Amino acid sequence: MTSSHLPTLPLGRTGMDITRVGFGSWAVSGSGWTFSWGATDDAESVAAIRHALDAGVNWIDTAAVYGLGHSEELVGKAIADLPEADRPYIFTKAGLVWNPDDPSAAPRRIMKPASVRREVEESLRRLNVERIDLYQVHWPDTGESLEYAGDGSGAVSPNATPLEEYWQVMADLKAEGKVRAIGLSNHSVEQLAAAERVAHVDAIQPPFSAINRSAAAEIAWAAGHGTGVIVYSPLQSGLLTGAFSAERVANLPADDWRAAHADFTTGLTANLQVADALRPIAERHGVTVAEVAIAWTLAWPGITGAIVGARKAAQVDGWIGAGSVELTPADLAEVAAAINASGAGTGPVRP
Repeated sequence: MTSSHLPTLPLGRTGMDITRVGFGSWAVSGSGWTFSWGATDDAESVAAIRHALDAGVNWIDTAAVYGLGHSEELVGKAIADLPEADRPYIFTKAGLVWNPDDPSAAPRRIMKPASVRREVEESLRRLNVERIDLYQVHWPDTGESLEYAGDGSGAVSPNATPLEEYWQVMADLKAEGKVRAIGLSNHSVEQLAAAERVAHVDAIQPPFSAINRSAAAEIAWAAGHGTGVIVYSPLQSGLLTGAFSAERVANLPADDWRAAHADFTTGLTANLQVADALRPIAERHGVTVAEVAIAWTLAWPGITGAIVGARKAAQVDGWIGAGSVELTPADLAEVAAAINASGAGTGPVRP
């Protein structure tokens, strides 16, 4: 594909140089499923994707489960008429399987070999591409619903597929040319190490923001193993855009998953305190609060890029410059102090 005018970094050893921000298509996936962001307009969604590409973004992150296939279809539509040389890298995920007869039910974490092979073919069809650039395991397999947390004993569900088995399937898909690179999302350091013994982990995708810093160890592991890192939710699902308030949260539609999430309920006050602390930094740099929040994640060693969503083209303009924002040691110290003062999240407070 053509090079971008936005700053780029190599994604591990994959041979792909990606822009420091990529378009995340969870939020454009529409309503009618468990983790919906509420109703969306497909034409606006496609326009948002195209606007990001026109602005220089060279990769899109999606997943089969987003909108129960609808997000991948929208991505396919957005890139359909682009010349091959101008097409962005397409990253998607497998392993969250839904019941088409009960779309409102939570998807199940399933990585059985036959299921993965079915999923990759369906994703290729929806995206209308011959090869997926980065194919990722969305969550570790439990054989249960996404909310499954076990019984506290540490026992593994008898329905679960062993990591070594499903990671071998991913490696086989790469060898067969179905996918260019393979990655793991939401996996622990111990799980990453186990996977690496089977086949190289090309990339990981953990959540990471000034509010959620729990994946610092996984990011450090990746930096030591030639593994790329693309983080998701750098804006903590919108909380770090500077556009949220308690009043706005109270008015979220009922079919927006955020309305009932702890980040937007019990943790809201602390989280908004962190967001407010980013405002003076944004003013000093002449950028948006969102760009500061994303730049904070990109300042961490080992992080290649950040996934940022948008439902409308204008929202892209609020974060597109994040990859060029260079936060100073004083800026980072200011954010760290705000995190400590708020008590938001867990984990290290600065790179």
